[in-house]
Amino acid sequence: MEFFASVDSRHSVASLQEKLIIENLPRYCASIDTVIENKNYRGLIYCIWGEFAVAREVINGGVRFSLTSCPNSLAWTITTGHEPVPDDTVIHLTISRQQHDFDFIDSIHTFVSDWKQGLEKVF
Repeated sequence: MEFFASVDSRHSVASLQEKLIIENLPRYCASIDTVIENKNYRGLIYCIWGEFAVAREVINGGVRFSLTSCPNSLAWTITTGHEPVPDDTVIHLTISRQQHDFDFIDSIHTFVSDWKQGLEKVF
């Protein structure tokens, strides 16, 4: 399943890649409470779904985070500079399921919304 949100603001790729690091995740997303461990591109966080190992990758247009211990293979990207609206910053979250229970899907919508709000306020 895929989930999207767009932030109507001009964030540069460099800014996204510089600021969106594991230690800053709670600053930008209210659904991420605590960074328990940070080892640059890998860490451990406590979030809306509990405690998870997290990985960060620099990608074309921004960054990708993945919860490497998540049974749903949850991952999200935050990118800019791509069509159809290159000035928007896009949050794109995926899970490796075609269907899931309502409560989990609702929590994903909250997570994506928290990212949107955080990027609009802080950047």
